[in-house]
Amino acid sequence: MFGSNNHGINAYASIGIETGVAAASPHKLITLLYEGAITACHNALAHMRENDITAKGEALSKAIMIIENGLRISLDMKAGGDIALSLDALYEYMSNRLFTANLKNQAEPVAEVIKLLHELKGAWESIANATPASAASVYAAPEQLKTAEYYSPALARV
Repeated sequence: MFGSNNHGINAYASIGIETGVAAASPHKLITLLYEGAITACHNALAHMRENDITAKGEALSKAIMIIENGLRISLDMKAGGDIALSLDALYEYMSNRLFTANLKNQAEPVAEVIKLLHELKGAWESIANATPASAASVYAAPEQLKTAEYYSPALARV
């Protein structure tokens, strides 16, 4: 009677995520990207433990996509100055670590990236709560984030 209806649940969750993205502030959009990348990395670690190479690769690819096509591409290099340049280099480093983790099937680089993402997310939340206007200036305008092709699909599958 109450069989598994994962398709319906996933569709409902997807609608909830898309609604949240449409209504989110620039601060919240970046927070959602951090959360999505962290979740994808945790999923990759679980798949490594289960020896599911295909699912591990998909999860790491999703994390890399969120970092590259979400966090990194949304940086505003002009307004963000040195902070944006530093974040850009750190995002590149994290993507490279995840790529290496995927090739060599190593959990350590993934754990390192999770730690970095948690630290960045915490810093982002504390900066944004203290000074919302200046924190948002590191990233592109919210309209660019909300309409970017990569954004909604990336989080819809998290």
